[in-house]
Amino acid sequence: MPLYDYQCPACDKRFELLVRSTTIPACPQCGSTAVAKCVSAPQAPGRSAAIIQSGRQRAAAEGHFSNYSKAERSKLSRS
Repeated sequence: MPLYDYQCPACDKRFELLVRSTTIPACPQCGSTAVAKCVSAPQAPGRSAAIIQSGRQRAAAEGHFSNYSKAERSKLSRS
């Protein structure tokens, strides 16, 4: 499932969302489904253990899967 950035014109909230091909994205703030897909810049991977750990902690707080190892992600994607 790809991660996309969206902008809601109704409440002007910008958010990220993991979407499947059958998923209709909706704004988490107002619930509107009239959202616009935004272009997001990719981020280079961190090179030091401290940068990687801080990124994983941030991702865990935001609910992203990047805080899991590859083995853990493969188990999650099967369920």
